[in-house]
Amino acid sequence: MIRKRLRNLFPRELPPVAPGLPPPDPTLPLYERMVGLERMSHAIFAELAEVKLMLAASTRPAPDLWRGKPTRIPGEPATRAFPKSTICRQDSFEQPYFAYWTAKIGEGLRYHRKIWEFVFILQALWERGAIRPGARGLGFGVGSESLPAWFASQGVKITATDVEADQAADAGWIASNQHAASKAALARPHLCPPDIFEANVEFQPCDMNAIPAELNGYDFCWSACAFEHLGSIEAGLTFVERSLDTLKPGGWAIHTTEYNMSSNDRTVEVGGTVLFRQRDFLELKRRLEAQGHKVAAFDFTPGEGEIDRYLDIAPYRSEPHLVLALWGHQTTSIGVIVQKKPD
Repeated sequence: MIRKRLRNLFPRELPPVAPGLPPPDPTLPLYERMVGLERMSHAIFAELAEVKLMLAASTRPAPDLWRGKPTRIPGEPATRAFPKSTICRQDSFEQPYFAYWTAKIGEGLRYHRKIWEFVFILQALWERGAIRPGARGLGFGVGSESLPAWFASQGVKITATDVEADQAADAGWIASNQHAASKAALARPHLCPPDIFEANVEFQPCDMNAIPAELNGYDFCWSACAFEHLGSIEAGLTFVERSLDTLKPGGWAIHTTEYNMSSNDRTVEVGGTVLFRQRDFLELKRRLEAQGHKVAAFDFTPGEGEIDRYLDIAPYRSEPHLVLALWGHQTTSIGVIVQKKPD
């Protein structure tokens, strides 16, 4: 595979060096060789990263460690499960609050990071007293989530949003059943009686890169693995910043997204799915706190369980799936907790 790609490294017409980097000055001596070597270096790095990830993924955990697990433990919401913004880890799945929340939204228990994202959002909001009758919540990029229906069942007035249908089709969200085209697509009669859902949920299209000014005055907002699809690292950070404009003073923004565990330098900075590094979240924290908002401290500590150490590779498994290989990087989910500044 590497030989095949190396044969393509020296075409007659030399394109730019590497994604995001300009070519060297063509007046320099040995210009073509410099370009070729630079492109070779970039290609070899990508190939080596993929090989390392493939080798790491060759040891799937023994079935008795994950099949039919975690065990459902009766319990209630925790009082302080997520004091910090944190990454997805196996130990979360094995707590009573995790079983509680998965049951509330009709999800089966399994080691999958998407389920962790939903539980993180619910638990983080619950701890902060945001889920209460009469509160108002705003969901971004809700897709096929059960969260709007469950929030509505608790007496919360919900505005659910997603991209316009044509944008969703272009991005492949409709084909993969990850897009909400209407309010009806979010109904979950087993979670929320139809009359209560009808009274408490409204739906409207929304471009997360251009949030309408009329979306304001909410007690909380959320998104589950959505802002990494806005085109760039900067666009994602700007979205989190702008999402606070939709809140009342003291309101809460809870967002989850992709976290690059393998590098604080090399990453995917532009494109359909970008991967945020530790330094990107620290920059977000700096930026928001400079405006007077509160950002829960970040805990980037990787998990130590057997499932934490398993690296899933495409085509991804339905379980276990906490850490995955994506574009040559080791990634997982991360949850971000922000409170808007008071008046």
